[in-house]
Amino acid sequence: MTAHGRLPVVYFPEADERLSSWAARMAPFYAMTVSEFVAALGLKGHDVFDLEWRLSEGQGALIAARTGLSPEAVQAMTFRELGAAARMMIARKSRSACPHCPEDLHRKAAAQPWRFRCKVHGVEFRDATGETLSDRFGADCFKKLEGHAEAGAAHLDAWACGAGQGDLKAPEVLQVLTARHRRASPPNVDEQPRMSLKDRRDYQDFLTTPILRQALTVVVPEYDQAAPVLAKPVRPGLHALAQGSLLQCFALTVGIGRIIEDPVKWAISVMLVSDAEGQGRVRQAISPWPLSLKRRISARFWRAERDERARQSAEKAARQRQSHKYRLIQSHKYRYRIS
Repeated sequence: MTAHGRLPVVYFPEADERLSSWAARMAPFYAMTVSEFVAALGLKGHDVFDLEWRLSEGQGALIAARTGLSPEAVQAMTFRELGAAARMMIARKSRSACPHCPEDLHRKAAAQPWRFRCKVHGVEFRDATGETLSDRFGADCFKKLEGHAEAGAAHLDAWACGAGQGDLKAPEVLQVLTARHRRASPPNVDEQPRMSLKDRRDYQDFLTTPILRQALTVVVPEYDQAAPVLAKPVRPGLHALAQGSLLQCFALTVGIGRIIEDPVKWAISVMLVSDAEGQGRVRQAISPWPLSLKRRISARFWRAERDERARQSAEKAARQRQSHKYRLIQSHKYRYRIS
């Protein structure tokens, strides 16, 4: 088939469909590979993923002329609205599955790590095991978290499109969420599954494996409770979203939403539970934040540390007074001739 004239049969793009998905559906009809179909469109030597990221007006007009689609419909299949920094976030196929979408159909929203519902059907995405976020967190907990996730997704959309993001940019917030606030340590008792003594001996390596402790589990404690212990750590910075699982990306998006709503509160919450080295890493992570925010964090953190020391001193004094108080009631009474 030569690259002249209009193709006799052309599938109309589905709602929110990617250019690569559309080309992958069209190519088998003409008994071609995707690269051969792209060449038949008059774009020989071009990668379909490069085209769907940035399609020039001339290339879009060429595809429109060969297919009969409007130039607007062709451009709608690309990610032209996103900035260059967001390209690493876009997966080549759908990150998670919608139970109502065909397997060979890949929508743009499903390629973005901060989307957790199908844009067309409105249902939750499922991970590779078929589990939804509601299954993992519980329906009530997920409903509460979803509001924060929507705020985080809106902030990520603004960053990806190069729009205004207020005082904090998404990469700066992710640096805080993925910062190691405590030294790596093996799973604690609450994180360990119920195991017999024999299983504990057999899985000693698992029980003694150091786990990275990141600020994400402080900002989103629901994730700390729901995530498998070995799957809790995420990659640093933007790579956490780009390469994270459905559960990890949801927790990161919730964390972004919470920090954007009250950055001072959450920065102090993380620092209060950090060790000395962790505090230094958290301070380094918030160093790009605006000076006014950092001053508020320093002032309130000093007061929070003072109040925490006073609380601990009061508890210690109360314990000491209790230990010196005479017992007025004995745990057992001695009877006559009975010892």
